[in-house]
Amino acid sequence: MGIFDVPTAMLIEEVAKELKNKIKQPDFIDYVKTGSHKERTPNNPDWFFVRNASVLYQIYRNGASGTESLRSYYGGRKNRGVKPEKKRKASGKIIRVCLQSLEKEGLLKKEKKGRIVTGKGEKLLYSKAKELEKIVAEQERKKAQEKQERLTKIMNNKKKAEQKADAERIHKKKEAEHEQRRTEAKKA
Repeated sequence: MGIFDVPTAMLIEEVAKELKNKIKQPDFIDYVKTGSHKERTPNNPDWFFVRNASVLYQIYRNGASGTESLRSYYGGRKNRGVKPEKKRKASGKIIRVCLQSLEKEGLLKKEKKGRIVTGKGEKLLYSKAKELEKIVAEQERKKAQEKQERLTKIMNNKKKAEQKADAERIHKKKEAEHEQRRTEAKKA
């Protein structure tokens, strides 16, 4: 299994935890929005590290990428009140700082067109994917076990219901036979 075989959100979250120990967060990050299309700053206090991890993953997935293509990817629709919404790009400063910090850490390197992931960056993604692979396999195993337990419980309930119905049928049959004997005994 590789990087694309695990859930992307979980992989980015794990890489962000790793980057939190490696990358220093700039001071201005506490006061900025992620783009002009947003109304507020992000709720997650560690959003900068999540964005770094996401940028690393996007560059790995799409190949050489620059600031403009990443701005388009992270952009969104600007709510303009009564007027129709328009597409706005994300903040270039944040993406530049992410690229520079990842490059400084040795996870990215510059090419003619944008930046690409280095061996160190790929190794980080693969190692986190391997860790997640075990977690995901365990979760799937638990889900399968729970499903099997539910099915067993349902089957047991069906068997009990059938046994109860059979017991009631036998009881009614015996009562009918007993009643028939009584009527025969009264006649005789």
